[in-house]
Amino acid sequence: MARKPEEEYDYLFKVVLIGDSGVGKSNLLSRFTRNEFCLESKSTIGVEFATRTLQVEGRTIKAQIWDTAGQERYRAITSAYYRGALGALLVYDVTKPTSFDNVSRWLKELRDHADSNIMIMLIGNKTDLKHLRAVATEDAQSFAEKEGLSFIETSALEATNVEKAFQTILSEIYRIISRKPLSSSEPGSTNIKEGQTIVVGASEATAKKTCCSTS
Repeated sequence: MARKPEEEYDYLFKVVLIGDSGVGKSNLLSRFTRNEFCLESKSTIGVEFATRTLQVEGRTIKAQIWDTAGQERYRAITSAYYRGALGALLVYDVTKPTSFDNVSRWLKELRDHADSNIMIMLIGNKTDLKHLRAVATEDAQSFAEKEGLSFIETSALEATNVEKAFQTILSEIYRIISRKPLSSSEPGSTNIKEGQTIVVGASEATAKKTCCSTS
């Protein structure tokens, strides 16, 4: 359903998706923002972002979800990509152990570039591929607890826990933000309405097709 471009909202929260290429970040994004899934989705080139407005504890939250390619050659965008992000979804593929092994490296990069108070959720995606699972839930849960992260497993294909994952991190962000005294001396720290939102590579962000129409 088309939305007004100047939709009213109380808060604007920027959330970034990170993780290896091919773990399903783009499909998590499209499932949450457009309720679409594309089996033949191509690797994200540069940066894409999409928005969705929802209610959190009676407030209207506009979530701006950023997705970037996991390939090494796009790593130059990191600091701009993370700037202003209040939350991060760190995604791995439950059928690919290497994508889970690389979570530590992504977490280090995130902590090097992002705000120290950023909310982080670890997501094990592609739970629909039960017969191919190679990363135990318990191992990921243990890692998340050790690092102080939220954790959930999802399937963008079956729409399992996708809504819950985004709702949870947005609610966590809201609880942190709503406890802070609002001060104009804090430039953009809460991304509140009327504040500036940094847009990096907007032309790249809109260049990607929303989804393929044929399977």
